[in-house]
Amino acid sequence: MSGWELTIKTSLGRLKLAQAVEDAIEVYQFEPLLLTFAHVRRVSDLPYHHRDPFDRMLVAQAVVEDLTLVTKDREIARYEVRTLW
Repeated sequence: MSGWELTIKTSLGRLKLAQAVEDAIEVYQFEPLLLTFAHVRRVSDLPYHHRDPFDRMLVAQAVVEDLTLVTKDREIARYEVRTLW
């Protein structure tokens, strides 16, 4: 989801990256997280603190997979998910 959102923001001119998303993933050794039906189901249980579908899916994935989200978005902190600011 993060790679998809970054690519969309870059194509719209809202974000400039020093390198391609796939190159950054390789350099920083991020592990891809596939989107599953469990993630999709979890989105429907989330309160509407945030209207951005990408961010809501990231929250759902973090909850289902017991992960920490790295974000500066204060709205995400309203969810019951671990964040790193």
